[in-house]
Amino acid sequence: MEAKRFIAYYRVSTDRQGQSGLGLEAQQAAVTAYVRGVGGVVNGEETEIETGRRVDRPALARALDRCRQDGAILVIAKLDRLARNVHFISGLMVAGVEFLACDYPEANRLTIHIMAAVAEHEAEAISARTSAALGAAKARGQRLGWSIPGRHEEQRRASARGAAAGRDRADSFALALRPVIQQIEAAGIATFAGVAEALNARGIRTARGRRWYPTTVRNVVARCAGD
Repeated sequence: MEAKRFIAYYRVSTDRQGQSGLGLEAQQAAVTAYVRGVGGVVNGEETEIETGRRVDRPALARALDRCRQDGAILVIAKLDRLARNVHFISGLMVAGVEFLACDYPEANRLTIHIMAAVAEHEAEAISARTSAALGAAKARGQRLGWSIPGRHEEQRRASARGAAAGRDRADSFALALRPVIQQIEAAGIATFAGVAEALNARGIRTARGRRWYPTTVRNVVARCAGD
């Protein structure tokens, strides 16, 4: 009898987790143990490194495509977080791919569809209750958040800490980039516009992940000069 084929899908929530392997090794171990236990074979794997702002799931799309092509089963380590992910559920339902979670192997597409619906309802109910409570407090004249008397000093200290942390990050980025800029300048590129073009050509992004322009290069050079 031919062994069951699986495509593993792993998910970590931040770039830092993805780079460090935080949580990823545990997922891989769970999938490997389960697939080995049922006499199956992992034909491939896809890892999603995502943030809360990301709405697309390219690794999930690739995993589903590979499942369809290979006649494989999509396997994940844990159901709890993914079953509450609307994009995961919608992609899975449309794809029509067989699905399995190592920590809940008896679950099926209908099960997780119900779980997702319940989770969505709970989230909406919590949001509605929170909004109602805040509205009632405001109607009573209660001041909320930073507007509460006595929190102004706390707000000032928090703002100062945030600004200092931002400066430290900018300084660290500028110092790390300085050797690259010096190398570009040593090649005969002397203008900020030329350096910006060279950085963009190398695929290097600004600290905010954007393209370089003469002004952003000038700011980094000035920061390095003031270290």
